Amino acid sequence: MSAGGRPQAGRHILMELGFSARRSGDELRGTATVTPPMHVPGTAQLRTSILATWADTLGGLLAAHAIGPRVPVTLELDVHLFGPAPGSGVVRSTGRVIKAGRTVFVAGVDFTTEGGEPVATAAMSFMSAPDPAARLPARLSVDLPPDPDGRRLAVPLAERAGCQRRAPGLAVLPRSEDGLNSSNSVNGGLIALAAEEAVLSLAPGDALCSLGLRYLQAVRAGPVVATARLHRGLGQVELRDSGHARRPPVRHRHRPHLRRELPLT
Repeated sequence: MSAGGRPQAGRHILMELGFSARRSGDELRGTATVTPPMHVPGTAQLRTSILATWADTLGGLLAAHAIGPRVPVTLELDVHLFGPAPGSGVVRSTGRVIKAGRTVFVAGVDFTTEGGEPVATAAMSFMSAPDPAARLPARLSVDLPPDPDGRRLAVPLAERAGCQRRAPGLAVLPRSEDGLNSSNSVNGGLIALAAEEAVLSLAPGDALCSLGLRYLQAVRAGPVVATARLHRGLGQVELRDSGHARRPPVRHRHRPHLRRELPLT
């Protein structure tokens, strides 16, 4: 462990969310247990960005099976909650193929509690990475077994990822080796975290009830700078790869919707 309780680089940040998946017929079934470090700050609710991360994981595994050995990259991802996210217990997810086209792959994911109560629904689209050198392993399983070490987040997710709120409406996420995806760019789930943090810095104690992400370009240099605006409960976030100053500034656009919850008692 490094100073501050953060594990050293080399172990992927998102492995510590404890998410596992297995194939069931044409579907992928995922499961994870919600713990306090996964909560939205100031609440007892699971982060919407974590649901986005799990949806992206299931959809990415399905896409990899369909278009491999080419590497799939996320184009769009939307998550919509039916109510406040749970703060404890098991969350189950079911991922399925919606469309497997020649250029775009589309998947859907439904989330429920262990008892079957609907939590959220998600949809996402993927395309092949433009870099022809980016290739998946020849033998690829769509199953995602539980982490054999069993280690889980010891600190809140934003702290673990090094994502900091620098000012109201401004969050910064560093690029780190333990936060990359298979195309060597910042993981899409961590991009969602940066967008979420930027919006929540304008509405402390609230949680996102909807999150829409449009991935316009990969973040390869970092840090990611997320700038949010909020009006009547609807936020818009622009994210920049600040290490690539010569590129067009907007890398991602996100439209998160806020849900104001009753104070905790």
